[in-house]
Amino acid sequence: MKYLKKYWTTILFGLFIILMIIPQTRMPIQVFLQRTISFSPSEIEKEDRTVLKDYNWKLSDLNSNNVDLSESKGKVILINFWATWCPPCVAEMPELQELYDQYKGKVDFYFVTNDNPKKINLFLNNKEYDLPVFRPLEESPNVLASKSLPTTYLISKKGEIIMRKVGAANWNSDKVHQTIDDLLAD
Repeated sequence: MKYLKKYWTTILFGLFIILMIIPQTRMPIQVFLQRTISFSPSEIEKEDRTVLKDYNWKLSDLNSNNVDLSESKGKVILINFWATWCPPCVAEMPELQELYDQYKGKVDFYFVTNDNPKKINLFLNNKEYDLPVFRPLEESPNVLASKSLPTTYLISKKGEIIMRKVGAANWNSDKVHQTIDDLLAD
């Protein structure tokens, strides 16, 4: 008992490390931690914004239908690069689903992943998500290039990248809703 009182933090830390090594417990722990530290993304300052000029980007949906980002030119767009194996990606998905539920039909959403379609469908079905998921058929336009997952872009009707967030974020916040509402009103 004296030993436990003296070394309880070391024992707890050791248990945490063991749980992080086990694949079945690692992902839920990482997702929980990511959700805990995720905040609402911020708008990019006007003078620092880049503009998406090249909308030519071919993608394929999960039914193998080809789409082109150019179909969304002149609309508000949210593009999220993610993967089923990525804890920060999984952590932000519930908020992204809620945002999609509120703005589908008003904002064009692209959830882009290189994962295997069977794995994607299994993930979406298990989580009961109905997000519009696409697989890239070619490289994204340069201003959308990112080596990190998740990376999310909110783009105005004029092509300005209003928000760019690398890592998990709370995309269903009042701040994001206000930004989208303002972009839709433009």
